[in-house]
Amino acid sequence: MNTLRNLALGVAVVSLATSCKNGKGDADKKDSVNKVAAVTKPQPMSPIKYDSSKRYIFLTWDDSPQPPGTTNCRKVFHEEGVKATFFAVGFNQVGPFKKRLIDSIRAGYPEVLLANHSYSHGFNDKYSKFYSMPDSAYNDFMRNERDLGIGVKIIRLPGNNTWASNGKIHGQKENNPLIKRLDSTGYKIVGWDIEWGQQAKMKAPRESVDQMLKSINQKFDDGSTNEANMIVILSHDRLFEKPQFADSLRRFIQVLKQDPRNVFETIDHYPGIQNK
Repeated sequence: MNTLRNLALGVAVVSLATSCKNGKGDADKKDSVNKVAAVTKPQPMSPIKYDSSKRYIFLTWDDSPQPPGTTNCRKVFHEEGVKATFFAVGFNQVGPFKKRLIDSIRAGYPEVLLANHSYSHGFNDKYSKFYSMPDSAYNDFMRNERDLGIGVKIIRLPGNNTWASNGKIHGQKENNPLIKRLDSTGYKIVGWDIEWGQQAKMKAPRESVDQMLKSINQKFDDGSTNEANMIVILSHDRLFEKPQFADSLRRFIQVLKQDPRNVFETIDHYPGIQNK
């Protein structure tokens, strides 16, 4: 009887030891997998190789966060499997829900990228004042970068279509001291090739889907984009608040996806921005 009791006790001890060992092994394995995932996750600005037979489309949406427009756009982008960039404004991030929305965009790379559109949106749309005060405007961008935790040095100027990268500056504000300072400190400024605009006094797209598609194809055919085979499309989150306009965005993307030449990318992969 004692022999049987001792044998049973020994089996239990061995089983417990094995269980503990396996548990630790599983935990170690999980930690290892997490570490590998962290290392292999694509990082913003990492270079991609361009294919000259493709047409690269950069969807860039300004003034985030503006729910429900922002959440509608993110849902469409995700469900359609396309990449996009949200240029965020710090003073729009009011309250815990909007903060979580910005957090989710920041964490959503490589599907979506969070970029800088100034903290105050050009001192509350007073653009003349904003660009006449380059030190204050520069600090406004820096505050936005800190407050929103923006991890890339990519900026879109509020109310202004100017491009700047590595000392090459052109556009409406090419001689402005703010733009020169941003460029000299390593920031990339992104303009746009075509805008999906807003109807006057309405949160609704100005152009129809068919008009946008025609304009995009025309610009590609004419070679009239800022970079060959690349088009930067500007729009705003708020235009897609209503279901019918979110549906228009979905149809717009679905039609573009039908052309095998079209590739959607985040703006950190635009020429002159991505790391070489």
